[in-house]
Amino acid sequence: MVRTVGTVARGIRLPIIKAGDDLVKMVIQAVKFSSETEDYPICDQDVLGITESAVARAQGNYVTLDDVAQDVYEKIKGKPEFGIVFPILSRNRFSPILKSIARSAKKIYLQLGYPADEVGNHLMSVEKMYKLGLNPYTDILSEAKYRKLFGEEVKHPFTGIDYVQMYCDLVKGEGAEIEIVLANDPKVILQYTKNVLVADVHNRFRNKQILQQAGAQIVLGLDDICTSALNGSGYNREYGLLGSNKATESKIKLFPRDGEKFVQAVQAGLKEVTGKQVEVLIYGDGAFKDPVGGIWELADPVVAPAYTKGLRGLPNEIKLKYLADNQLQNLSGEACQTAMKEYIRQKRANLVGAAASQGTTPRQLTDLLGSLCDLVSGSGDKGTPVVLIQGYFDNYATE
Repeated sequence: MVRTVGTVARGIRLPIIKAGDDLVKMVIQAVKFSSETEDYPICDQDVLGITESAVARAQGNYVTLDDVAQDVYEKIKGKPEFGIVFPILSRNRFSPILKSIARSAKKIYLQLGYPADEVGNHLMSVEKMYKLGLNPYTDILSEAKYRKLFGEEVKHPFTGIDYVQMYCDLVKGEGAEIEIVLANDPKVILQYTKNVLVADVHNRFRNKQILQQAGAQIVLGLDDICTSALNGSGYNREYGLLGSNKATESKIKLFPRDGEKFVQAVQAGLKEVTGKQVEVLIYGDGAFKDPVGGIWELADPVVAPAYTKGLRGLPNEIKLKYLADNQLQNLSGEACQTAMKEYIRQKRANLVGAAASQGTTPRQLTDLLGSLCDLVSGSGDKGTPVVLIQGYFDNYATE
């Protein structure tokens, strides 16, 4: 039979997941039921993705805002004033964290990067910024100057939120003072305080080092908060508050912990039920950028916090159009297809630097697969926190 389909991704529905649920069992049952109901086989090298939110909820990996406030207070050593640098502009991600932090301080100095945060949420129009002659590498803006230059043109185009105002209101609502400054050099915060919480995600290690070398007395990151249980709370040893989301008005859901045990248990369970070696990963935000809003989706510290060993590495692919336009340019029809398949079968194990692989995507398999899972499952009401990907490791020569 001629093969007409390559990669297929299916979103698989699960019941609503609550803390304490046996998610391993739920996932295995759902995949088996879907396979039988929709009449498709489970195969070796299929990939199963489970969203991090489902794993964390089943684990009950939550903290209260008071838990966060207590941990910050203890780790900042009770300092009444401290700075926060480069948080993400988000109601879902950073707002509940800021609210809890405000409970542990008398005054917060909040330094925001501009024209956008690290994942592309804008505080201002880039075009107007340059028209005004602002240099984002050197210029420092007080909140008053920011308002004077940009007025009311500061609401997020998608959410309609004025994040500077929202963050001010959150802190003041907890009885603390706040002073906001816009600057892209992390050392600017040291003009206000020597005690700093680094709130960005992907540049946190560099910014911590810069601040420490510049004379900061206390330097913490969001990955240093909630790394162990407080009052029976959840925790994440590796990422702390990174990757967390608002759960309720008083609770925050953390990134899942012990992910390796979970993916291995799912893999073993599927092997027992289907006889097939399925690779498994936990996925969070996909790593892609919205071309209209300019937002880079990856607000989690990694795309895939845990995965089975068969998903390590990068793709090793040949660019079909390169072969068609070069080595096989004088062939057509069936002869061209046959030659193409043979070329693929004979490709070497490592194509790094090879002309025939240029233009292929040089990314980790887990980042590619996790991004695909995130797009399939969505972030709203699809109800498919599990994604089954089939045929991903096949190619044009696979029959």
